[in-house]
Amino acid sequence: MADLKLSDVGKTYGGTVEVLKHIDLDIEAGELIVFVGPSGCGKSTLLRMIAGLEKITAGTLEIDGQKVNDVPPAQRGIAMVFQSYALYPHMTVRDNMAFALQIAKKSKEEITASVERAAKMLQLEPYLYRLPKALSGGQRQRVAIGRAIVRDPKVYLFDEPLSNLDAALRVATRIEIAQLKEAMPDRTMIYVTHDQVEAMTLADRIVVLANKGIAQVGAPLELYETPKSEFVAQFIGSPAMNLLPGEITGTGTRTKVKLAGGGTAASDVPSTEADLGLKVNVGIRPEDFTIAKQAALYRGKVEMTEALGEVTLLHFAADEGAKEPVIAKLPGIHKGLRGDEVGLAADPSKVHLFAEGTSLLYR
Repeated sequence: MADLKLSDVGKTYGGTVEVLKHIDLDIEAGELIVFVGPSGCGKSTLLRMIAGLEKITAGTLEIDGQKVNDVPPAQRGIAMVFQSYALYPHMTVRDNMAFALQIAKKSKEEITASVERAAKMLQLEPYLYRLPKALSGGQRQRVAIGRAIVRDPKVYLFDEPLSNLDAALRVATRIEIAQLKEAMPDRTMIYVTHDQVEAMTLADRIVVLANKGIAQVGAPLELYETPKSEFVAQFIGSPAMNLLPGEITGTGTRTKVKLAGGGTAASDVPSTEADLGLKVNVGIRPEDFTIAKQAALYRGKVEMTEALGEVTLLHFAADEGAKEPVIAKLPGIHKGLRGDEVGLAADPSKVHLFAEGTSLLYR
């Protein structure tokens, strides 16, 4: 088992181009941590810094209490699975998995035992004597993961390992990675992805990166239910959370907000008389909207519908009452709403309030 501690870690290229700064993160032994964030936020760079493939230009990285800033990658007890499979095309599956152990001069018995253990774990036993060209994309990725497993590292690093797979294979391989974590509960894993489904289903904790630093760290449902900022609120969840500008007109245990578009929203976020008149953004996830039978907090014209079978997405025309076009995600099939005026309501317990466009008004 291994724990990691990043203290005020930063990365600068050429002494002037700063890509990461003030990264403080404690990763407990046995955790599966997922790094997410927009393209270019530095998630893969941070992973490579942990691996030793990128130099840490500020702060310290500790593994099991030992500073490893200047320790070579091979001596950090880490194995990395890359986005590309990087398999040797002339070697069989078995030889690809065994190669690192052969370089380390392990005995034939050790190599055989390690390869067979990994092959059984990843259901690769029928393919051990095939060449990579005779495998599917998902099988090749499993071989790449198996190559990491046989080394028995303290920490596994995954850099978008499923992004080259089609949708069906992504689902199957994601489940296999989840099962792999259950089979190795004492191994620490750090996983980089841009796919929210992977992050939400695999992670013990998610690290959201933005603006060269960490926007929020928490369990998947914690980030979904109690985001600390508008950025996290809109980044976690698909479609993104709706933001409706307004002004607080009623305070107490249930806050009332007069929306710029004319409706009134109620939120179970508490407030005081000092908050009267405060400008806020009301955050409501598309799936938390219902069609209003009476009073609606938002009313607009349905510009487009997307019928996905299990849900229907309603896209409303943009107006001055919303920061961006509003989207509602309703369960089931809803036909014939395009072009209609539709009112939306939401349970006050599902209504978030953000002040100044930066953080939650109250927790």
